Amino acid sequence: MFHDLAKKLRSYLEMNESRKAIVDELILALHDIEAIKLGDFKLKSGISSPIYIDLRTIVSFPKILQLVADALWNIAKDLKFDVMCGVPYTALPMATVLSIQHNKPMVMRRKEAKNYGLKKMIEGVFQAGQTCLIIEDLVTSGMSVFETVAPLKQDGLQVEDVVVLVDREQGGRENLTKENLQLHSVFTISTMLNVLKAAGRVDDQMIQRVQEFIRDNQVVKSSQEQKDGEREKPQDVKLSYTERAALCRNPMGRRLFSLMDQKRTNLCVSADVTRSADLLRLADAMGPFICVLKTHVDILEDFDPSVVKKLQDLAQKHNFLIFEDRKYADIGNTVLLQYTKGVYKTSEWADIINAHTIPGPGIISGLKEGGMAQGRGLLLLAEMSSQGNLASGDYTSKTVTMAENDKEFVMGFISQQRLSSDPAFIYMTPGVNLASEGDQLGQQYNSPKSVIVEKQCDVIIVGRGIYAAKDPAAACLQYRDEGWKAYQQRTAK
Repeated sequence: MFHDLAKKLRSYLEMNESRKAIVDELILALHDIEAIKLGDFKLKSGISSPIYIDLRTIVSFPKILQLVADALWNIAKDLKFDVMCGVPYTALPMATVLSIQHNKPMVMRRKEAKNYGLKKMIEGVFQAGQTCLIIEDLVTSGMSVFETVAPLKQDGLQVEDVVVLVDREQGGRENLTKENLQLHSVFTISTMLNVLKAAGRVDDQMIQRVQEFIRDNQVVKSSQEQKDGEREKPQDVKLSYTERAALCRNPMGRRLFSLMDQKRTNLCVSADVTRSADLLRLADAMGPFICVLKTHVDILEDFDPSVVKKLQDLAQKHNFLIFEDRKYADIGNTVLLQYTKGVYKTSEWADIINAHTIPGPGIISGLKEGGMAQGRGLLLLAEMSSQGNLASGDYTSKTVTMAENDKEFVMGFISQQRLSSDPAFIYMTPGVNLASEGDQLGQQYNSPKSVIVEKQCDVIIVGRGIYAAKDPAAACLQYRDEGWKAYQQRTAK
C-alpha cells in the first residue's frame, strides 16, 4: 500500500514539475516576443503602468500559440464541459487550437448581433443545458468574461469554469467567484515575476513597482456593488474630454467630447417648452453656452418640419448638438419606422437619440439601421432621476452589456453615475438643479458638482433650473460655470 502511495506521489510531483517547466518556458517565450513588457506604459484607462501584457501578438508565432494551448489544456482536461467558448477576440485562436487538437466542440460569441438573418449572439451548434467552458487570455476585473457568460446563459448554456492564461491578481478571481464562476489560471503576475527574475530579466526594483501597481489598482467589487449590478470604478476620471474623444468609436461621441473642450461647457439644456417660437428663442439665447440642446418635439403644439430646419441652423451657428429625447422603447422594426418615417423623421435632423433597452438588443439594431450611416449617436437609458423608477439593478447591468457590444453606434448613457470602465462612453445626467432637492412629481435633483465630481458623469442636463428661472440667461451662465468648474476639479492632474 505504501509503495503504491509513494508511486502515486512521485507521479504527481513529476506531473507538476512537467507543468511548471511548460509554464516557465511559456513565460520566457512571451517575454521574448514582447507580449510581456516591463517599463512605463499608459493604459486605455489613462493610468500609467509598469507592466503591459499584449497577448494578441501570439497569433504570429505558431510555436508559442501551441505552448499556450498546451498550458491551457493541462488545466482544461480535468474539468467537465460539453463545449468551449473563447472570449473575443484574443482568446479565439487559443480556443480554436484546443478545439481542433482535442476534438472539443466550440461556440463563438459575437461582439454584436447582426441586424439581419437570425441575429444571433452565439454562433455554433449546442443544446440548452450543456456546460460551456470559457477560455480567456487575461483576467483583470473579469468584465470581459461576464460579457461572454451573459449571452451564453441567455441561450441556455451553463457556465461553471473559466480557464485563463494570465491572472493579473487585481480582483478578477474574487469577482468571478461571487458569480459562482471558478477561475483556473496557467500563471499569475507573481509567478511571471519569479520566472523572469530567475532568468535574470527583471530586477528587484521593477518587481516592487509591479507589485505596488497591482496592490493599488484592485477592482474587487463589494457585495453591495455585486448585488446592485454595478461595475468596477473606472481609473480614467482625470482624462480630458479630448483624450477620451480619441478612444470613442462613435463619430457623434467623438464630436461631442471634442466640442465640450472647445467651447468649455458640459451643459445640456432641456428645452421642455410647448411652442415652437419659445423653443427657437431658447436655442438661440442659450446656444453659445451649451454643448447639447435636448428637445421634445412631440410636445410642441404647433410643430411643423420648418422648426427642425431652423433648429439645425441655430445648432450650426452656435456649435451645439441636438438631442431628441424620444426614449424609443419598441421592437427593432417598429423603432426603425418611428425613427425614419412619420411626421418627425428624427433620423434626418437629431444628432443624438436615446432608447430604453427593455425590448432587448434588437432596439439598438433597429435604430442603428436608421442612423449609423448618417453618423448619429445613441444613448441608452440606463438609470433615471425620478423617484421609484425601475431602471436599476439587473436592467442597468444588462444595458451596459448591450452598449459594450455595440460601441460603433452606442455613444453612452443617460444615467446617475459612471457605469462602465470604458472611458469612451459619455454619461449624461438629468435632474440637475441648484435650487431644490426635488419636485412634487417625484423628480430628484443633483448639483453639478455631485454629478461631475462625485458620480463621475460628463454632461449635466438642466431644464426648469434654466428656462423657468427669473433670468434664464443668467441661470444658464451659472450652470455652465458650475459644470465646467466641476470638470476642471475632477481632471486636475
